[in-house]
Parts: sequence; structure tokens; C-alpha cells
Amino acid sequence: MATDAPPPSQEPHRLPSAEEFTEVQQSAEFGELRRSFRSFAFPLTIAFVLWYLLYVLLSNYAGGFMGTKLFGNINVAFVFGIAQFVTTFLIAWWYSRYAAAKLDPKAEAIKTRMEGGA
Repeated sequence: MATDAPPPSQEPHRLPSAEEFTEVQQSAEFGELRRSFRSFAFPLTIAFVLWYLLYVLLSNYAGGFMGTKLFGNINVAFVFGIAQFVTTFLIAWWYSRYAAAKLDPKAEAIKTRMEGGA
């Protein structure tokens, strides 16, 4: 089975000191990495929780609406339930792409510098 990943490095990595971790944590670069993560994750988390609560509340208090048949034995509740799963997978896919494009390069640069590679 072929892979595009390079083999693991045989040279030992230098372990950063506690002071170096504290210094990096207080750096502007690390702050930008945190802001990038939070600006993506928090709004999506809030939106998904609200979407989920809407589904739960409609299921409990709008039985007539949720029981409305759309076609055959498929009703609004079933479609909303399936949409919950679809939404979950879409958010995971979207986050994966976002992290690979925006977060991982910044995190790798910090890691490389801390391990003495730069």
C-alpha cells in the first residue's frame, strides 16, 4: 500500500521548556491561531445546538406539524431527523477542510519552531 506521507524523522525532537510554552501561548501568532479556531467553531456550534433544540422543541410541542405527511410514510419529523445527521456530517467535512487550510499550517509552524526546526 503506497502512501504520500514521508517516513517519520529519525532525529530526536527537542522538548520545549515550560517557559517556552508560556511564551508561545502569549504570542500574537498563537493568539491568531486561537482566534481562527474560535471564529469558525463557536458560531457553528451555536447554530447547530439551536438547530438541534428546534428539532427537539418541535417534536415535543408541534406534533401536528412534525406528523405532517410529505409523501408516503415520510413525515416532517423524519426529514428533520435525517437532516440532523446530514448537518453533522457536513459540519465535520467543512471543519476538516477549514482546519487543513487555515489551522494546520499555523499550528505546524508553531510546532516546528518550538521543536527547534526553525
